[in-house]
Amino acid sequence: MIRRAVLSLILFASLTVSAAAQERVVVGTQRLTENGALFLAAAQGYFKAEGIDLAMTAYDSDQTVAETLAAGATDFGLAGFTPAAFNLAGKGSIKAIAAQTREKRSYEGTELVASNLGFAKGLRKFDDVANKTIAIDALGSVSHYQLEQIARAKRIEVSHINIKPMQTLDAIARAVGTNQVDAAIVPAPYARELMGANQAKLVGWYSEVDEQQLGALFVSNKMIQNRRAVVEKFVNAYRRGVTDYSAALLRIDRHYKRTSDDKSHEAAMTIARYIYPDRRENAAATVEIAAYFIDPQARLDLPDIERQVAWYKARGLIDKSVDARNVLDLSFVK
Repeated sequence: MIRRAVLSLILFASLTVSAAAQERVVVGTQRLTENGALFLAAAQGYFKAEGIDLAMTAYDSDQTVAETLAAGATDFGLAGFTPAAFNLAGKGSIKAIAAQTREKRSYEGTELVASNLGFAKGLRKFDDVANKTIAIDALGSVSHYQLEQIARAKRIEVSHINIKPMQTLDAIARAVGTNQVDAAIVPAPYARELMGANQAKLVGWYSEVDEQQLGALFVSNKMIQNRRAVVEKFVNAYRRGVTDYSAALLRIDRHYKRTSDDKSHEAAMTIARYIYPDRRENAAATVEIAAYFIDPQARLDLPDIERQVAWYKARGLIDKSVDARNVLDLSFVK
């Protein structure tokens, strides 16, 4: 049985749309900053304003979000792109209709960090990953894809890199901190913690190499066919949350430094209530550090998704019949 815990909703009492007039909708997701736009939209009452009675269910992986959506347990899913999501969308069970987060040049996201041993061996820039041991979470994962994109951009044979799957981010961090590997690809909070403890050095942000669409808002094909008007309303509310997320958390100054002020802290605190319901100390700061870029209009990057589909196909991780254009339905976000 899939474990799940219903996320609490923060609704404003001033909204007067009657419960009887509202459409019940269930969205599956994870308690991650990447889904902060959804949480902001819920907190601000944007779904209720569209006549939607929203329930959010938390799952433990992007794959589970996609699978439960395809199985009909939820109506929408907000998750990263995975082989499961590509396969299910390619078969027509689900569709990606709006953007979740992405890597964007000049914005911090995933980072390549060198262990102290790797740094001593000369790993100072992306070009230096050849003949080094690099930790990722799993073969076929986002970090695996990103490592191979670094190799492609720097014209390095992948066979010249010793790729070491570690399964969890905590295991990767320990491997870097104890010099078991030369480097690793990790999200910003992990990179900053390692560097703050003088256990790693920054090689570079992945966004310096590539701009990758990391995830999407998915909907079941059944919803599109039978409740299209509700899908449109859901997207309207979600996009308002994306606007708030962008305006509060993605401002940078001329030195490409993230702006942190009362506005960003307030948004981060709101998101933190969903992600860390039992934690208060430093929760907002963690959210601000982990805030990846999202297109302010929630537009998906079709060319990049085509590249990802081709990569997964080449490694036998998704069905050969999957076409990137069939994964998406771009009619909801022009």
